[in-house]
Parts: sequence; structure tokens; C-alpha cells
Amino acid sequence: MAKLYLVPNVLSEGNWQYVLPASINSVISKTKYFIVENVRTTRRFMKMVNREINIDECTFFELNKHTPATEIPSFLKPLENGNSMALISEAGCPGVADPGAEVVRIAHSREINVVPLTGPSSIILALMASGLNGQQFAFNGYLPVKPAERAKAILALEKKALANNQTQLFIETPYRNNQLMEDIVKVCSKNTLFCIAANLTGENEYINTKTIRQWKNNLPSLHKIPAIFLIGKQ
Repeated sequence: MAKLYLVPNVLSEGNWQYVLPASINSVISKTKYFIVENVRTTRRFMKMVNREINIDECTFFELNKHTPATEIPSFLKPLENGNSMALISEAGCPGVADPGAEVVRIAHSREINVVPLTGPSSIILALMASGLNGQQFAFNGYLPVKPAERAKAILALEKKALANNQTQLFIETPYRNNQLMEDIVKVCSKNTLFCIAANLTGENEYINTKTIRQWKNNLPSLHKIPAIFLIGKQ
């Protein structure tokens, strides 16, 4: 029976064998149909995992913010014809903060077997290493870009974190990381815990949790470095 494999990707540059299981190599080596965010970077990822893969024999369907929603169902035709497919994210786990979730939903509606493979998730890794509450947490994606709206969103997340002891996770476009951190330190209460987790699994991985008071005048520079942020209660 054809299966839709959910294939995690690396989060940062480095030896993929330290963060991805051998099953990744096995699946992408025997699969000929792929749903990906970016064909060029996926081809590079596949060659990194197995140099012997014949990329020219593979068919790619590109799924990103520019893909018309009406086209997505047609991507699953190989599955209906008995061919397994692999859904690969640009980084981390497919379907989590990732456009691949729609593909998975359609697969379930068509009774297609969905097989998630193990791999790195920045959300889980950051939560593990933060020391914040891992029993109750929420991932909120991107915050608003406009300063006033962003400040309002930060305060709303802090309120949830403190009132419910629910860790709040969120991300930002890497080139806006520094501004976001400055806003958090500016608007949050001095005793609120704030964790910064950057370049996870990478050579220069950075993870630290401090109170807002401790972070003031002590923020790292994370311009253009992938990061995830967490707010929690002491």
C-alpha cells in the first residue's frame, strides 16, 4: 500500500547523521515522488543524505505560500496510483508550523496511510532545554510585524503564561530577531522568564533562560540566525 512519509529536515548546517535517523535515508532513497517547499534546497538535502540518489528520476511538487490551494489535491495523484510519496519540510518536522499540514489533511480524507518519521523539532528541542513548563505550552507562530501590534501580542502571551502557567512559544523572521527581543524586554514584567533558543542543533547553538530583568542590557545579537522564543512563569 502506498504511504505518505513525513520526512524531517535538518535545522542547521552540520552532520545530518547526528540529528536524523537512518530511516530518513532509507525512505528518500526508495521514493520517487516528493512534495517540498523548495525544489533546489530539497535536492541539496537529498544529496547530502545519500549521494547515490538519482535526482533526475524524481518528481517534485512544490508547496509554499505561492501555491494555489486548488492545486494541492492534485499533488497526491501518485499515491492514488500506488506510489509512495515523501513530504519534506525546509527545516524540522513537516506539518508543524509548515504548509505541509494541508497535504496531510487531504491524505487522511482519502484514507491514505500517513507515516511520520522521527527528527528534530525546534519547538520540542527549545521547550526541553528551556526549563519552562512542559506540561502546558502553546506554539503561536509569528507575531505581528507592526511595533504597536507586536507589543500588544507580547503582553497577551505573557498574560497567558503567567495566569495559566502555560509556556508560550513563538518565532520571528531571523532578520527581525533583535527587534523582537528588545520589545520583549521592554514590555514584559521583570520577573517573567524568557528563553532564547537559536541555531538549534548547530555548531554555535545558543540556549539560555533568564528573567526579563536579567536579560536587560544583556541580549545576544541574533540577526539572521534562526531562533525560537519562549515566555514562562517562574
